[in-house]
Amino acid sequence: MLFDKLKIRDVELRNRIVVSPMCQYSARDGEVTDWHLVHLGKFAQGGAGIVFVEATAVEKRGRITHGDTGIWDDAHIAGLKRIASFIRSQKAIPAIQLAHAGRKASMARPWYGNGPLTQADFDRGESAWSIVAPTETPIGEGWIAPRAFKKGDFEVVLSAYRQAARRAHAAGFEIVELHAAHGYLLHTFLSPLSNDRTDEYGGGIENRMRFPLEVAKAVRESWPAGKPLFVRCSSIDDVEGGWSIEDTVAFAKNLKTIGVDVIDCSSGGILGSATAATKTLVPRVPGFQLPFSERIRKESGLKTMAVGLILSGTQAEEALQAGRADLIAVGREALYDPNWPVHAARELGVDPDYAMWPEQYGWWLTRREAVLKKAGIRR
Repeated sequence: MLFDKLKIRDVELRNRIVVSPMCQYSARDGEVTDWHLVHLGKFAQGGAGIVFVEATAVEKRGRITHGDTGIWDDAHIAGLKRIASFIRSQKAIPAIQLAHAGRKASMARPWYGNGPLTQADFDRGESAWSIVAPTETPIGEGWIAPRAFKKGDFEVVLSAYRQAARRAHAAGFEIVELHAAHGYLLHTFLSPLSNDRTDEYGGGIENRMRFPLEVAKAVRESWPAGKPLFVRCSSIDDVEGGWSIEDTVAFAKNLKTIGVDVIDCSSGGILGSATAATKTLVPRVPGFQLPFSERIRKESGLKTMAVGLILSGTQAEEALQAGRADLIAVGREALYDPNWPVHAARELGVDPDYAMWPEQYGWWLTRREAVLKKAGIRR
């Protein structure tokens, strides 16, 4: 099943493997660079069905760091279009994640501390900026306090998402994903741990879902009907009293009525700077988020994408065969091995002749195989 084609709306995938959005913090004023082209191009060459551009800010104030990619300006379209075009040339589907960091905006790049900006960042010319969130509560002590959303902010951000969808289409992307996980803006509206508003956007779950659903509706209406819309969720907050799997199922059912096609099932991130927290309720073991994907899929009726320590083709295949997901996403495993998809195909015995590799590679590898066979070496 891992290498079966899958059609979602008008977009046909060559297989069920997705390379997750992974922030590189290497953009310049929001514009992608050659680093992004090579970084993402490797995954397309490596055989993935979908390759996602990282969390891309719909507003300049919605960047996590100064190095985030952006889609808040038409000037960003050309660079993104170059990437989408190359991904497509390798027969993969180009996709992009639309994001707003909310209270996690205006922080240091990971290798500069992955926390609040410091004097060292200021000395590099990277100053802080004003940020917004559902409430004025910062992530924690020492972090910038956001300004709570006011009435006009809702329409401004909705407009930013609409324009981002328009630009994503102009750049040639076939799939967009809304980032509603890991403690960023939309997630902080959803979670009771970060949203204690007393108006129609806070309180019970229906109110806390209101703005994320408005964003999903605005993007769905702005995005071509034939192109899929994904939403990444933190299936659970992984913190006592936080957003639960039952809440995500309810959210997914609402997203389905809007026209969302796939739920990307992650978890955690509501507190602290990192998504891979060291203290968690759910142990980080291979496939630890598969139960979330399985339950959301069965109870919402939506397709799901599983992600999180999926390490081998066999593991991915077993998850699909068991009905635990429709798509398998790899992230850091793809950084370790950009050719993970074609290696998984060899592992599962579905590509004995290197036909899934780029022809520039496959031609040489078949001849290498013949030499190894003659020498009695099995690889």
